[in-house]
Amino acid sequence: MAKEPKEMSFLDHVEELRWHLVRSTVAIFVFAIIAFLMKDFIFNTILFAPKNADFITYRFFCKVSQFFGTDGLCIDDIPFTFQSLAMAEQFSVHIWTSFTAGFIVAFPFIVFEFWKFISPGLYEKERKGAKTFIIVSSFLFFIGVLFGYYLVTPLSVNFLGTYSISDMVERNIKIGSYISLVRSSVLASGLIFELPIVMYFLTKMGLVSPEFLKNYRKHALVLVLILAAIITPPDVISQIIVGIPIMALYEVSIYISKVVVKKELKRNKENA
Repeated sequence: MAKEPKEMSFLDHVEELRWHLVRSTVAIFVFAIIAFLMKDFIFNTILFAPKNADFITYRFFCKVSQFFGTDGLCIDDIPFTFQSLAMAEQFSVHIWTSFTAGFIVAFPFIVFEFWKFISPGLYEKERKGAKTFIIVSSFLFFIGVLFGYYLVTPLSVNFLGTYSISDMVERNIKIGSYISLVRSSVLASGLIFELPIVMYFLTKMGLVSPEFLKNYRKHALVLVLILAAIITPPDVISQIIVGIPIMALYEVSIYISKVVVKKELKRNKENA
């Protein structure tokens, strides 16, 4: 039988949390330094790729369009150029992009540190699920990051980069504005895909239930559409494309909530 962790005071918990945060921050710093040194690959190969008309997402949509006998989704060019208007803008972009990359790569370790912090308050069987929790959380986050990079970002870049109110306006985009768009699209999508994990813990804490999630499904749909409108261009097709997987995650969250409630009821019966 595993030894139960001893009870800790509030200050002990704060101290424990501090060290988890310190280790997570160190991991982010280490990967950020590596990303900083890989400047050419990070910017030219990854971040600037959605600016090119031959990006894989644009080619995919073009093939889909041609399959239905039209070229409506095919693009030849995204007519804007990058510019740097502030002395330290490029350096600042480089720094913040490196930290973003560091956070993304270090995410599994951050989740591991989070699990170590909360695990003393869980049952023994739940503590044994550490590996599963880390793998599933990391998998969902990375899927969300890829979703943001290969879908949300191209849709946003194509729409906003080609939108024009007049031919008199030149499309010279600040480099910080473009990178901020890519960064927010990727991170927002990655965190949104953690919805099932969030619902798992909210159900464990008794804050939500399957019935609650079902009853407010319509409200959730409205919120999903609003969220999709925030992280995508203001056109219906983009919002639907982004909204569908988010709504699917909500349905998965309902199922996870059901499983958690059933296990809690079973455990209570066994302990009665």
